[in-house]
Parts: sequence; C-alpha cells; structure tokens
Amino acid sequence: MTIMDLDQTYVAGTYKRFPVEIVSGKGSRVWDTNGKEYVDMGSGIGVTAFGIGDDIWRQAVIGQLGKVQHTSNLYYTEPCARLAKLLCEKTGMKKVFISNSGAEANECAIKAARKYSAEKKGPECFTILTLVNSFHGRTLTTLAATGQEHFHQLFQPLTPGFVHVEANNVKALEKAVEDNNLAGILLECVQGEGGVNPLTPEFMAAAETLAKEQDIPLILDEVQSGNGRTGMLYGYMHYGVTPDIVSTAKGLGGGLPIGATLLGEKVQNVLGFGDHGSTFGGNPVCCAGAVSILERLDAPLLAEVRRKSDYVFSALRGASGVENVTGLGLMIGVKTAAPAADVVRLCMEKGVLCLTAKDKVRLLPALNIPMEDLTFAVDTLLAAAKELGGNL
Repeated sequence: MTIMDLDQTYVAGTYKRFPVEIVSGKGSRVWDTNGKEYVDMGSGIGVTAFGIGDDIWRQAVIGQLGKVQHTSNLYYTEPCARLAKLLCEKTGMKKVFISNSGAEANECAIKAARKYSAEKKGPECFTILTLVNSFHGRTLTTLAATGQEHFHQLFQPLTPGFVHVEANNVKALEKAVEDNNLAGILLECVQGEGGVNPLTPEFMAAAETLAKEQDIPLILDEVQSGNGRTGMLYGYMHYGVTPDIVSTAKGLGGGLPIGATLLGEKVQNVLGFGDHGSTFGGNPVCCAGAVSILERLDAPLLAEVRRKSDYVFSALRGASGVENVTGLGLMIGVKTAAPAADVVRLCMEKGVLCLTAKDKVRLLPALNIPMEDLTFAVDTLLAAAKELGGNL
C-alpha cells in the first residue's frame, strides 16, 4: 500500500488532502515523493514561522531533547519559564498559561474571563461576545465561540453562553454589550479562517472603550495573526489597544504544538491552584523551540515582513483575474475571479503551495521567505489567476 492508501485506510477521514505527499523541505521549499519542488506559501497554516528545518530552531529543539523531553508540571523547567518571561516582556502582559494548541489557548482565555466576571459580578455573568465569521477552534466550547453556523450544525448542543455580532459594526457591538451580561469580548484582529478580513481601527477602539467602561475582559485571539505574522509581534499592536487576555499558538512553536494564553494586569491572578492544567502544556522541547522563535521576532525581522507584505499587495492589487486583496503583513487573502480552489490547484501544478479561506486564496508564507521564492510564488499566482479568470 502507498502512504496515501494507508492514510485513507487508517486515518479518520476529517481532512480533504491534496494528492501530494511531502517528504522533505528546507526553508520555504518542500519536495514531494516524486522529487517535485514547491515554494511553500502556507507554512503549515502559519506554523513554520522560519520555514522548514530552520537551523536555529533545530538546534534549540535537539539540544533540549538531549536533556529531558518531558517532566510534567509538577516540576520547574527552564524553557517554560524563559518562554513565559519573553512573552510578558515583549507584550507587557503579566502571566502566561502554556498549552498545546490555539483551541486550548482560547479555552483558557474563556475560562479566565468567566471566572473573573463571576467573581466580580456574579455567576450569572458568563456570556462571551464574538463576531460573525470568526473562528476560535474545534472543541465544543470554541466551536460555540466561532461565529460560523455551519461549524455548529452537527455537534449540538454546544456550550451555551455565546453571542455573535457583525464585524466592524459598532452599533451592533454597543447594543450587544447593552443587552447581554457579558463576561468577555473575544475578537480576532484579522479573521483568518473567515476570509482574512482585518477589523477596522474604529471597531477595535470601540471594543476597547466598552470593555473598559463595563469592566469586561477584552480577549484578542492571536492564534493565527500573532508571532510576527502581521508585521507586528501581535496583530493588536497595529491598533494601539491594550487587551486583558491574548491567546496565541501556530507560529509560536515553529512547527511543534504549543499554545499560550497571556493574562494582563486585571486578570493576572484570576487562575489559582487547580483552576486549570495541561499534561503536556509547557513541554520543555516545545518551549525551547518557541523561545528560539520568539527571540528572533525583533524589529528588523518585523520590518522585513512589512516590506514583503507591501510587495505582495502591490503586485496583486489590480492584476488581471484578481478582484481584491485583504489582510495584514504576510497574512493575505486574494479574491480571484476564478474559484479559489481552482487557482490553488493550478498553482500547485506550477510548483507553488497555497491555501484557501472562504472564497479567497490565502497566503501565509514563512516570515523569512527569500525574495526569490516570494517573487516566484506571486508571479505563479498571478499567472494562474489570469489564466483561469482573466476574462471573467
């Protein structure tokens, strides 16, 4: 049996995989089992922040593997403590809970907000406000938080206590705050799975003001938009707002599973002994990899991300077969005249791996993708968009 046969026989059928078996890679290039080379514009859905087989990351991970791979949270380990320190120093947040994924980071954020609000306002204060078209994870609670009805249909009853309002509609936000006894406001600065749509500065400012006025924890989901992806360390930094809780994952680990929930001053002590936990959370190997990523997300690297973003937006906007381009930094959505799935397939044939988000081609390249690779990928996308939809 081939690997594809084995997968289809024994792996749960939850993924619609492309007919490509990736066997190796380096930087922003990967190779399949036939030796075909691709430029990777997806980075494992925003995970391999410095590409495949990054040397500094590998050394950090291998070095920790040679010491101890797991201890449990009954003991102290250096990588966990160093990672939490770095996250706090770089954001101004006060405490960190380390988990294994973005969904878990959001679960922790929701728990922290609900506990804070229950203690301050009473147990009836538990509703979390999120946005229509949002995506916060695939656990029952984070599915309930997700503002996309098709994710809800097969898994009722979901966790109660969530309301959804239209993104960038300040009046709807104000009314929802007035009508509901809110324990938290949970937002993505850029709706990734929802189509790579940034929130407006006006909406973010209104959310922060309402949260402060009503003593509602403001939670920002930076699972996909965080860790340099938007050209700032975290997406909210483009807006000048101060969150109470930040969740993040994906690019933080550089390829290993890790999530983090950052707690600001207001909620820094809300989670006490026994309130939360994770067997694998704070794993020293994953944390060592994350430290090696976070240490390099400095001002020159973030400026490089913004320059590359400017190039991509400039090259794609107004091009034949391209209707519009959205996003921030290297988190980019491209609305093509032809169906996005068709454009992605043609790009793959031409040696470029892209993603989709709703009706858009989604680009999430490594933050340090060489300009040679980025130019080839953009030219390939332009050719595919023109070939399939230039006359539509």
